[in-house]
Formats: sequence, C-alpha cells, structure tokens
Amino acid sequence: LKSSRTLSKGGCYETCLKVLKRALELDVEFVEMDYEVACEVNMAEYLHNRSNTRIIVSNYVNDGRPSVEKLVDIIACMQATGADVIKLDLCVDYITDLAPIFTVLTHCQVPLIAMAVGNSGLISQLLGPKFGVFLVYGYLGGKPVPGLPSLVSLRQVYKLEYTNADTKVFGLVSNPVAHSKGPILYNPTFRHMGYNGIYVPMLVDDIEKFFETYSGSDFAGFSVGIPHKEAAIRCCDEVHPIAKSIGAVNTIVRRPMDGKLIGYNTDCEAAISAIEDALTERKVSSKGVPNSTSSLISGRTFVLIGAGGAGRALAFGAKYKGARIVIFNRDYKRAKALADEVSGEALLYEALEMFRPETGAILANASAVGMEPNSHQSPVSKEALRAYDLVFDVVYTPRNTQLLKEAAEVGVTTVSGVEMFVRQALGQFRLFTGGSGNNNNLP
Repeated sequence: LKSSRTLSKGGCYETCLKVLKRALELDVEFVEMDYEVACEVNMAEYLHNRSNTRIIVSNYVNDGRPSVEKLVDIIACMQATGADVIKLDLCVDYITDLAPIFTVLTHCQVPLIAMAVGNSGLISQLLGPKFGVFLVYGYLGGKPVPGLPSLVSLRQVYKLEYTNADTKVFGLVSNPVAHSKGPILYNPTFRHMGYNGIYVPMLVDDIEKFFETYSGSDFAGFSVGIPHKEAAIRCCDEVHPIAKSIGAVNTIVRRPMDGKLIGYNTDCEAAISAIEDALTERKVSSKGVPNSTSSLISGRTFVLIGAGGAGRALAFGAKYKGARIVIFNRDYKRAKALADEVSGEALLYEALEMFRPETGAILANASAVGMEPNSHQSPVSKEALRAYDLVFDVVYTPRNTQLLKEAAEVGVTTVSGVEMFVRQALGQFRLFTGGSGNNNNLP
C-alpha cells in the first residue's frame, strides 16, 4: 500500500492515516509513505502497534546531479522518521549522474531503494543489487517505461539474483543503445561459463566524462557503439595496433593488474570474415571448392557507405584483402580522408544512387540507415542493387533490413549484420573474460 504525495499536498492527512492504519490491520508486508506525509504524522504511535509491516519512506529528489553529501543528508532526514526502508526517486539527465547513487548504496547503513527515472537511469536498477540496493523495479509489459527494465528481462536476461558485490560490470557504451542485443547474448553466456559478470546497456553522451566517472575496477569491459568508436581511442591508455591503424575501437578492457584501459577492434575481422564466408559458400554451391588461397574479396570493387567507426573497420579490412575501395558518406570530407588512408576513392553521397560498379562488386552499408525505428529506410534503391554481387549491412536491428530484403528480391547474395555482431562478440567475450570460464566469485 502507498500513501501518496498527492494526498499530502491536498492536506488530506486523515486519509493518509486511514491508509496506514488499514495496512497495519491487514498486516501487509510493506507500506510506502511519502516523506512529506511521514514528517507530519506521529510515526512512533503506529510503529509501536504494528506486527510485521515495514514502512518505506520515499522522497523525490528533483536535482539532476545530486552529490554524495546531499544524498547522505537526505537519507539522514528520512531515517529520522523511523522508516525501515528508505526510497529515493531521482531524475537524472546523464548516466554519469548515477555515480553518487552507487557510492551511497555501497556505504548506506539502512536498507535503501534508489530508482532513477529517464533513459539514462536504467543501470540504477540493473546494477543496484551489486551495490546493495534493497529491491529493484521493472515494468510489467506494454509501453516501455524510461529508466525501468521489463520484469521479463529481469527474470530471463539479467537474472539479478546471481549478482553480488564481486560481479564484474560490462556493457555497451552507445547512443542510441536501446537496440542492443548484447544483454541477450552475453548474460546467459557468462552464467553458462561460470563467469560472475553482468552486461548492461549504457546510454552515453560524453564518452570521456563517462570513463572519468566510472574508473573503478568493478567496471571491467565495454563494447563501444555509435557514435563513440573513434572518440573512444582518446579514452584508452593503450590501443592494439590493428585498432590504432583503423582509428577506431569497439572493445575496451580494463586491465586487472594496473586498471589501464586497453582498446581493441573486433569489428574488422568479424565483418570481413562474414563476407568472405558468404562468397565462399556461393562459389562452392556453383563451382565446387575454390582452389585459390587468396581472399575472394581480392580484386573486387568494395563500395562502402559510411565513414564512421564501423566504416573504418570495413575499409581497412577490405584494403588488407586487396579490394578497390569506393566510399560514400554524407560528410564528403570524412569520406575523402578515409579514402586517402586506404588508397581508395571518395564520391559525393548524392552520386551513390547512380553509381554502377563493374561486375562482382560488393556493397557494404556501415551507416545507421535502416536501423530501428527507421527500419523502412534503405540507403540504395532496389534497382541500383542489381549492380552488386553481394550486399552486406552492419545494421542488425532488424535482422533482415530493408536493404537486405530488396537485395535478395533482385537475386543478390546478402549478409546480415547479425553475422558480424556474433563474430565480433565472440572476440569481445574472450577479451572480457581473459579466455577464462570461471572467476570464482559466483554467489
């Protein structure tokens, strides 16, 4: 049962008292009262007469960036009401605003619930059990509630009952992040391998501030997504040579021995191997096993849409395999800069529709065009797709994008971004866990 702030604002304290009395009579497990109500009633009288009912006193903190000191003061005032459990409702603008909440949770001497609403507040519930939160919230179904996971995901994906203080935190650093399938892939794998870790979506606006804020050893590894793959290099203490040559990282691991951030790129091998395997499979089905040991990408025109982090990985991978690279990007200067690095050619984005490469060309979409919620979009018309031998799309939500649907309709071989996602994730998992299946900290 809950006595609300609405009642207290209206001065209906008698109604609030009736709610409290009735709850005590029914011996309900919990009664939640707003802090303003709790301050007005004689709590001692009711606490003395109760049986098993516990009182939750809640307070809405309307400060986007509350400090640890302010939160401690608020908790002390709320505890003075005689509350058994304290609940803080907060509204945060950025994921970095949650750090003081985790600090308070870790050191609080009373049972504490912390719920941060808004899209940036999601990890307040997913990581709450690690830092000692009393309970977490989730929505039942239907329309998503910003800042809350669904109850289904809490039970089936995250399984927070397995989370404890020793659990290592991993996640996708991206904006947007709601499309991520990482939690569905990594969390069951962690449990299957006996590794005490949790993987969560992290909506990040300022990546440098994010890593400055979450600098502890608890935050052990990160996938890096749009639009941070290039900027993430500046956050790393060391960068693997392949990632350095590409100029983008999609994986960051905190080295246990010294806490340094090490950057890697698993996108490159994942995407290129997916394309090569599709070309090999098609050649096997039509002509038998290929005799050549060289890549089937070698000598082909590789048409790339996008010059961001994923685009750079594809460009350098295709160059290494001996392809001729042509790059289209809305920002022509970025396309030209990348083309110069891989000895390729940059063309104006407006020319993409009319561009007709020679036979055997590969088209790779490394932009966000076609990603949910804009899944009806495609960077190229169906008619233009007839000029290609194979079409690859890094977008994996939806799995079968509009680009891939239309390519298949005109008889072109397609490769889904899911292929790349799974392959790069396998590389990430090995980096996250150090190749070990058990970190011996399971509850």
